[in-house]
Amino acid sequence: MATPKTGEFTQKEQHLAAFAKAISHPARIAILKILAEQNECICGKIVDVLPLAQSPVSQHLKDLKNAGLFDGTF
Repeated sequence: MATPKTGEFTQKEQHLAAFAKAISHPARIAILKILAEQNECICGKIVDVLPLAQSPVSQHLKDLKNAGLFDGTF
């Protein structure tokens, strides 16, 4: 079994990779745009705007938050 090699890269490289992964989905880009316009994170409002159900929106928000792209709760 292969062992992960991420620890062999710098923190900056790992952070940039996490950022790139977080914005690699078009729904996440759309969510970031909505968050910037509304300056608040209300999952129901995002669901009303995007062609996605609540569950995937929540998962995308979780991924964006874990990447450090916004603070707060949703």
